Amino acid sequence: MEKNCVFCKIIAGEIPSAKVYEDEKVLAFLDIAPFNFGHTLVIPKEHCHCFTAIPADTLAAMMSAAQRLAIAVMRATGAPAYNLLMNNGQVAGQEVPHAHLHIIPRFVDDPVSFRAPQKHYEGNAIAEFAAKIQERLARQSAQ
Repeated sequence: MEKNCVFCKIIAGEIPSAKVYEDEKVLAFLDIAPFNFGHTLVIPKEHCHCFTAIPADTLAAMMSAAQRLAIAVMRATGAPAYNLLMNNGQVAGQEVPHAHLHIIPRFVDDPVSFRAPQKHYEGNAIAEFAAKIQERLARQSAQ
């Protein structure tokens, strides 16, 4: 638990939240500044600053909860679709330095968009990036 983390304070009951789900590893509550009503945050109870810091068993619990919650959010809101979104790092838009998965109900006429301009690989760049990633995976597996 991080002393100054707003989500750790919510977990500890120091800050109120609109909880929708809780188990031994995961807490889910409504976002106080939602893209749409029903926008839910799923967080690990253990303080982890981003996706890659979440222990595998906790991540599995988060995804299992998110799967069930996404169905419940869609049914409760009448949304025909939803986004799962996790920002990792300030540059990626993470505002609270505690890992959190957004479940955002989406509707046909939503002005909310997560689309960014697309880039295109030139020449052999796609194969080069694939090789770099494969190399890094191999190094991780060897550790």
